[in-house]
Amino acid sequence: AAGLRQMRLALRRADCLVERRHIALSGRNPALQEALGIRPHVLVLNKVDLADPRRQPVSAGAGQGGCLWQCHSDSPVPLQVVPMVARLVADGPRYHRAESSEHNILVIGVPNVGKSSLINSLRRLHLKKGKATAVGGEPGITKAVLSRIQVCEKPRMYLVDTPGVLPPRLGDVETGMKLALCGAIRDHLVGEDVMADYLLYTLNKQQQFRYVQHYGLGQPCDHIEPLLKHVALSQGRTQKVKVLTGTGNVNMMMLNYPAAAYAFLRDFRAGRLGRVTLD
Repeated sequence: AAGLRQMRLALRRADCLVERRHIALSGRNPALQEALGIRPHVLVLNKVDLADPRRQPVSAGAGQGGCLWQCHSDSPVPLQVVPMVARLVADGPRYHRAESSEHNILVIGVPNVGKSSLINSLRRLHLKKGKATAVGGEPGITKAVLSRIQVCEKPRMYLVDTPGVLPPRLGDVETGMKLALCGAIRDHLVGEDVMADYLLYTLNKQQQFRYVQHYGLGQPCDHIEPLLKHVALSQGRTQKVKVLTGTGNVNMMMLNYPAAAYAFLRDFRAGRLGRVTLD
């Protein structure tokens, strides 16, 4: 709620919005959509190289602007952001900012979709400067709406990094699981075993059986337990457990199922289990 209030205040000074998403539909935050108002809106879909090319892309709802598809951090998408934003700002009403030559851009999205990385890549591309905002592989790196960060000189353009905001209540459990698989929700809050179970269900439902070859299985698995057992055994993921017996405490080595589940999730996020589209 605090992050959304900060963003609404920053929105008054914004000429355009750049929204970053990993997944087209589940990555939307209804609260953000309501706060967008009538500002021009550019949607940047990230990690498209991990999406299933056989599936037709869904309508992502780019709003009053355009949609850019980014594969990885070195893709040409950052080259297109500044010209697109400049065109949208020039073509649209700027109200109380009409006399200003500066462009203020608000970068929004759910947690851990690469908002800070986009800002840093634009700054590196157009100003040849180093990173100006912290990035990380887990949600929650950006804690508050930051000050303006210049990313371009001609036109003079400033971007404002914002914290990732999730709706207070997700529409359904499946939407929450998709967001968790993409890293928008911390793994331990959902449970690595629960996420691994949903991931296996999704892979089988879409007939994405690359995991069978990747882990050296004989056939697809209908249940998560045999898969995690195989991963734990083949990768040596064990843990020492103290067991109380009649003769005293005995240390035993047991399979570490949470570690195996995390390895399964990590392989999916790295694209090692094939290209999968969640929406």
